[in-house]
Amino acid sequence: LGFWVSLFLSNNVYSAENVHAPNIVLIMADDLGFADLGCYGSEIQTPRLDKLAAEGVRFAQFYNTAKCETARKTLLAGLWHPEYQSGKGGRNFVTIAEALQGAGYRTLMTGKWHIDGQPLERGFQRYFGHLSGATDFFHGDNTFLLDNKPFTVPKENFYTTDANTVYAIQFLDETAKSAAPFFLYIAYNAPHYPLQAPKEEIEKYRGKYLAGWDELRKQRYAKQRQMGLNQEGWKLSERPDNVKAWDSLTKEQQQTEDLKMAVFAAMVDRLDQNIGRLLDKLKSLGVEENTLVMFMSDNGGCPFERSKNTDIPPWQGGGHLTYHAAWAGVSNTPFRWYKQNNHEGGISSPMIARWPARIKEPGRTVTAMGHLVDIFPTCLDAAGAKHPAGTQPELTALRGTSLLPAMQGEAYTSHTMFWQFASNRAVRTGDWKLVSAVGGPWELYNMAADRTELHNLAAERPDLAQSLAQQWTTWATAAGLAPSSKSKKGNKKNDN
Repeated sequence: LGFWVSLFLSNNVYSAENVHAPNIVLIMADDLGFADLGCYGSEIQTPRLDKLAAEGVRFAQFYNTAKCETARKTLLAGLWHPEYQSGKGGRNFVTIAEALQGAGYRTLMTGKWHIDGQPLERGFQRYFGHLSGATDFFHGDNTFLLDNKPFTVPKENFYTTDANTVYAIQFLDETAKSAAPFFLYIAYNAPHYPLQAPKEEIEKYRGKYLAGWDELRKQRYAKQRQMGLNQEGWKLSERPDNVKAWDSLTKEQQQTEDLKMAVFAAMVDRLDQNIGRLLDKLKSLGVEENTLVMFMSDNGGCPFERSKNTDIPPWQGGGHLTYHAAWAGVSNTPFRWYKQNNHEGGISSPMIARWPARIKEPGRTVTAMGHLVDIFPTCLDAAGAKHPAGTQPELTALRGTSLLPAMQGEAYTSHTMFWQFASNRAVRTGDWKLVSAVGGPWELYNMAADRTELHNLAAERPDLAQSLAQQWTTWATAAGLAPSSKSKKGNKKNDN
């Protein structure tokens, strides 16, 4: 790998006296569904993330915002995404990086940005990655930066997932020379389309998906039941009408579909390998014990078939292969709907946290609800730092709460959560969730009994449905939304 290997090999070591406050590593995957990791029921090989869960905790009910950009706004600002304001009138937020830099942290980022501004304008001191929402994994695009300067992607031996890790490790080695704790945010673009991966990774999975999406969903569901991620009564949602039965496809079509999912699996596999390299670096630097690592995804599996240039093999740059609703349903097992929607398939994320110095009883599954909006207060809690909203009136107060008590097995009460993207909307408080897809009527579900959202109780509990709808409207109005909007932007109705 030439240039990349030379960066991986550096191995400076922190001395123990240099680390006082904990280091924090925040890892976000892109378009990774609830069921796409081995420790969440997948057949994809993810041994390093599985080990991370075994050494820490795994959340069963962690939520995102169902969409790439909104997830990143919520994560970095600690606000519900409609509240996020940035423009000529100023900002109503600081980022995690700005708050932690003020607390003495060295702030580092690699990967996908996909919101306004640039990382170095939002509190990060080092940055490598792309500002765009998606990029060619082998060729990159013209939004790549190294710090605030354009970065020319090498013509050979480049793969975006690898490069993100290479630069993250380089930044960690640089930081090892100082006494400062570090905050590293690494936002991988994988496994977001275009589906592209090294050929040797793809070959590992060819043929494994010829059983088809119906069978794969059943297999993942069964594994989740064995792991305790699915409770008694949470039935596997059925294949939607717009998704064909696997057996109705021709042999040639099945081979094409097998390739698509094999490439997706290869991207997840390669992601896991890179996270392994990052974790190995933490160990070699001597900071593993006092580093809080958190892993999550920005939204559920993506249902949109947008393939083009399919004559180009997916192990080369320039092609644009995607999977679609059928395979997204596998990614989101056992749930309904997908990215952009506020049913569980769109908003449920894997969430793994490890902090050996503080999180004891490793291997636990946390059943308390968490959300991306909770990550900012969790980082502040871990660092012993404060948010400046109390001293700067123009700043909106953080909307979430620290998840450290839940991670440590202590008493924790989840707060009410709200969602909106286009005409998809939802609110959840305790075991009750009210949700609407693409401007449709409100649906009411008891999440303790029916988290796969198969038994709509809105007609049986109209008073409760009305009360939750009013909560959502009050929140939406305060956040600056137009609750009466009937915009159909987003998924088509047959995308369920």
